[in-house]
Amino acid sequence: MRHEDLFYILALQKVEGVGDIVSKKLLSHFDNAASVFKASASQLASIGGIGSILLRNLKDKTIFQKAEAELKFIEKNRINVSFFQDENYPDRLKHCLDGPLLLFSSGNIQLHKRKIISIVGTRQITPYGSAFCQKLIEDLAPLNPIIVSGFAYGVDIAAHQAALDNQLQTIGVVAHGLNQIYPKVHKKYVAKVEENGGFMTEFWSSSNPDKENFVRRNRIVAGISEATIVIESADKGGSLITANMANDYNRDVFAVPGRISDKYSQGCNNLIKTQKANLIGSAADLIYQLNWDLETPKKAIQKQLFVSLDETEQRIYDFLSQNGKELLDLIALACDLPVFKISGILLNMELKGVVRPLPGKLFEAI
Repeated sequence: MRHEDLFYILALQKVEGVGDIVSKKLLSHFDNAASVFKASASQLASIGGIGSILLRNLKDKTIFQKAEAELKFIEKNRINVSFFQDENYPDRLKHCLDGPLLLFSSGNIQLHKRKIISIVGTRQITPYGSAFCQKLIEDLAPLNPIIVSGFAYGVDIAAHQAALDNQLQTIGVVAHGLNQIYPKVHKKYVAKVEENGGFMTEFWSSSNPDKENFVRRNRIVAGISEATIVIESADKGGSLITANMANDYNRDVFAVPGRISDKYSQGCNNLIKTQKANLIGSAADLIYQLNWDLETPKKAIQKQLFVSLDETEQRIYDFLSQNGKELLDLIALACDLPVFKISGILLNMELKGVVRPLPGKLFEAI
């Protein structure tokens, strides 16, 4: 990304009242972020949701000083920056309406065409949870997935350590700027994580690990992966928020069951009981649900002769014919359709016998 483009995008982030969704709306109406600041009041006011307060905030000159300071930090520390329209921005996160405008990262993160799972849970991990986490990642290692977590105490750091032990790429999504590590005791893992993986955040170097940042951070953990696994959780906690976000993003969610009397199994058991998560007892459960195993026999669907497809259905069919099996989210992204709408269209196409669903929210043309 050009120096000037990044400068104005950073400035846009610092406009009070402009979050990720509003930023994307503004950028959809103008060629670039610089044009937003050069636009007239009437041009801006014609955009839905842009009121007088926001118009005034866009004229605040102090945001440019803040943007310049952050840009210097990025360049001095060789921070990698991904804009939500860039090719190097995580594919699945692109399709999240509230996904970050910018992602800052360090290390050697390679996401292209990789299996990615998030592992979350309590900070008070038990020996049961620790053993399950280690065994799960060990058994998944031959498939070379990327392990994402929040680099916090408990389940998070157990997942990162198990990934490192099995030479897997691991990403710590942090709730602060990349000028620090929280908790400080985990600094000893930083160098090894950055050798094969790294750290990712949406927060500037001026951001501290404040309580509200952790909830915002969780949507990245949920959105970047094709599945989120809750190892252990009490009946309330941040990992349950992440699980709910993953469900909202139409991702697969898994939870490790435990005894009903165990405090740190209550959250997982409730997710399973309320059908907000699939039960996971081993790596095999995840592999099957996400269709990571070898091709399994599929129920044949009789294709109708002389099937009539409308324009949208034909576009989807052509995409699947050319690309083979694809994730629901990626079909929606490629065909420029919202997920909620494409789900119904795919069901209708399945009834017509021209597509078939596969485990892991995949579809293929027949």
